[in-house]
Amino acid sequence: MSATTTHDEHHDDHGPAKGIMRWITTTNHKDIGTLYLVFALAMLFVGGAMSLVIRAELFQPGLQFVNPDFFNQMTTMHALIMVFGMIMPAFVGFANWMVPMMIGAPDMALPRLNNWSFWILPFAGTLLLSTLFMDGGGPASGWTLYPPLVLQTGNALPFAIFSVHLLGVSSIMGSINIIVTIMNMRAPGMTLLKMPLFVWTWLITAYLLIAVMPVLAGGVTMLLTDGFFGTSFFQAAGGGDPVLFQHIFWFFGHPEVYIIILPAFGIISQVIPTFSRKPLFGHDSMVYATASIAFLSFIVWAHHMFTVGMPLAGQLFFMLSTMLIAIPTGVKVFNWTATMWRGSLSFETPMLFALAFLFLFTIGGFSGLMVAIAPADFQYHDSYFVVAHFHYVLVPGALFGAIAGAYYWLPKWTGHMYNETLGKVHFWLSAIFVNLTFFPQHFVGLAGMPRRIPDYATQFADFNAISSVGAFGFGFSQLLLVYVVIQCVRGGEKASAQVWDGAEGLEWTVPSPAPYHTFEEPPLVR
Repeated sequence: MSATTTHDEHHDDHGPAKGIMRWITTTNHKDIGTLYLVFALAMLFVGGAMSLVIRAELFQPGLQFVNPDFFNQMTTMHALIMVFGMIMPAFVGFANWMVPMMIGAPDMALPRLNNWSFWILPFAGTLLLSTLFMDGGGPASGWTLYPPLVLQTGNALPFAIFSVHLLGVSSIMGSINIIVTIMNMRAPGMTLLKMPLFVWTWLITAYLLIAVMPVLAGGVTMLLTDGFFGTSFFQAAGGGDPVLFQHIFWFFGHPEVYIIILPAFGIISQVIPTFSRKPLFGHDSMVYATASIAFLSFIVWAHHMFTVGMPLAGQLFFMLSTMLIAIPTGVKVFNWTATMWRGSLSFETPMLFALAFLFLFTIGGFSGLMVAIAPADFQYHDSYFVVAHFHYVLVPGALFGAIAGAYYWLPKWTGHMYNETLGKVHFWLSAIFVNLTFFPQHFVGLAGMPRRIPDYATQFADFNAISSVGAFGFGFSQLLLVYVVIQCVRGGEKASAQVWDGAEGLEWTVPSPAPYHTFEEPPLVR
């Protein structure tokens, strides 16, 4: 890829930046992509350790390991770290690495903004984690931060809110950069509908982020003024409405889940065609389906709120509009399946993760349809069934998508092949343990076990024990991913120019043009 700058081309007045300064000052899209991915991998283990605290406590009934307050802080922090510190930065890392290459651009449009949007993250993440050590501990209200519960957090609350603001600022800046890059820096002849699906999903995701992040910022700022400045936006005693916060939060929160999953859709849309040796079935319909999902995500938010006492008309509207999302999602699943149909399939590690994504994400989709049914949701709401549902979408969905992308592009990033055998071992351990963890939660949820509780009735004990064993197995099997990545980066078999054998021309749809070193107009490709 001749258009992308090499690591050593980052110059300042004193020659190339060396050592640690290269990483701190870099404006190279590949370096920044790497920083995002390494940060996300670190946060995967931080957030994962918190989930293991939760599962250790729930291994059997009774209070064993942590006190209930700390348990609730762990559920809150696990979610915030995983969403804002792990999965979103991981996909921004993929975008930084791959979007310029896929559209034939020499770099991102705004390289210094790119550097800044990354370096906000470690500070914001540290600030969020530091709330656990403050007087009274971190927020213990779930990631939804509902009042009046969250207002009991005390002194840590402003720090938690400030860190959420910083994480949002980082996301918005990254999104602006991606949009400007895609709209202004495509290679000559690359029209929008010729762009690879990964680029398309990120373009749509970036618009979603810019639309909804300020809504969350407004909501948490109102929380802050309620807690410390005597306002009553959400305090019933002062004439406020706690349900108003739920509306504000979920107007952000529902598009957010699509912000998390759409880039994974994009990665799967690159992986499946490569290992099927066929072009993606229905490229344009995939673009339209992605755009439809993004549009519909703005009008379904109150399906998270069926139990607040909304009017029947509201329940009907949000129920039906939620079910509508199943149509474009179904189009995508159909097209991925049709791409494989009569293809020449091979099952390298990225393809295994993509197939697991396809199957398990669909399970998450079906349980999503179940919770979309308003009268049934009165039973499912705030039970472990909902936990099972969204973890099936987020772990074998978004996380498996990210892992598939990492294995798929590692040879391109490092110049080395990873250990395929260890990659497959990692896949099978992950696939088995992820189902062991989350499938039993459907059963305890349907049987009536509430979520976010540190203790439970004895009839739920067996399934919880299975779930906890699965969680520890899944968590520790991710150490294998770290080993495979480090081994690949440090060396190994050289990757060929066409790394995935027999997939000619399907991996990158366009070669990058040579960089222009003059200020003349680049020649147009007719």
